[in-house]
Amino acid sequence: MEIYFSPEVITPQFQVLNVVNSANKAVGNVALLFDEKKLYVYGILEEEGVGEDFKDLVTPYLKGLAKAKSDLVIFSCLYVGCKKIQLNQEENNQS
Repeated sequence: MEIYFSPEVITPQFQVLNVVNSANKAVGNVALLFDEKKLYVYGILEEEGVGEDFKDLVTPYLKGLAKAKSDLVIFSCLYVGCKKIQLNQEENNQS
């Protein structure tokens, strides 16, 4: 299943992005809250079995945001169904 971001609200302080499938049906969402040197990310995808797709969608997006601030620390909490997913091994030490 291919999934994409569809922006709901974007401001300098936060973003709310819908996650939609190829039929343009909302299957989840991601919320990002920006602090001076921190980025908080919370996301949930309703359908199981697309965890890798969700991870592949979120990871480069966050890397792109991190380029804007070199000292940005990212805290994330992402779920697919009821299962938490990790973006990388370093996250295990920060969560």
